[in-house]
Amino acid sequence: MLINLAVNARDAMPEGGVLLFGTENVYLDTEFCGMHSECVPGDHVILTVSDTGHGMDKDIRQHIFEPFFSTKKPGRGTGLGLSVVFGIVKIHGGHITCYSEPGEGTTFRIYIPVAENPEPRTTRMAFQMPKGGTETILVVDDEHDIRELAKRTLERAGYQVLLAGTGLQALEVYVKEKDGISLVILDLIMPEMGGKQCLEELLKIDPHVKVLIASGFGVEHATRRFLESSAKGIVRKPFDIKGFLKSVRRVLDRPN
Repeated sequence: MLINLAVNARDAMPEGGVLLFGTENVYLDTEFCGMHSECVPGDHVILTVSDTGHGMDKDIRQHIFEPFFSTKKPGRGTGLGLSVVFGIVKIHGGHITCYSEPGEGTTFRIYIPVAENPEPRTTRMAFQMPKGGTETILVVDDEHDIRELAKRTLERAGYQVLLAGTGLQALEVYVKEKDGISLVILDLIMPEMGGKQCLEELLKIDPHVKVLIASGFGVEHATRRFLESSAKGIVRKPFDIKGFLKSVRRVLDRPN
């Protein structure tokens, strides 16, 4: 898997770039698995492969795991690399996601279930779930499923939730409701008005606005882009529910 993903990353960065590999442990809960029917709740290991190459548009992303599909010139590839990766992931009962936009690079995340899980997690997870709150949060994302997942998660933790599907809608909602909005969760990559531009406009409306960036790309990549943008933090997509709620509470409790 690493070789195939690294070769694709290399070809996407003909003039050089950054290739990042990462691993971490995560617990996939029923909320996450409800959005990804092939996943089973439990402990998983995530393998992340992220590059800063030319990226892919939505039409290409829809076909990348198909055998013999390739955007490379004849003789440069068989179109089997990502289908092999996909097959290995599925053989091991795993799940793979791809986040990519033209000019923004590509991040693959592979979720592999841990082979043994001797300690039941349901009681332990319920005990460890972060505290919620009653504040109003504006969730901004162009993907309907992600908006709904965030809404359900936040509402179950006690929060009030407003939704926007674009950066422009977010600005309209914030102008109308800003006195009652305690936090904005803002997608990084959106059509028409991206997260960076939307954040800049929000800061013009309210220099003290609290914004949590949601990104499917590598954290290092997103962090570099937002060092000067006054965002209060970054959460990664797909959301790890426990970590997501912790980040929300941490930002809300932080003084302006």
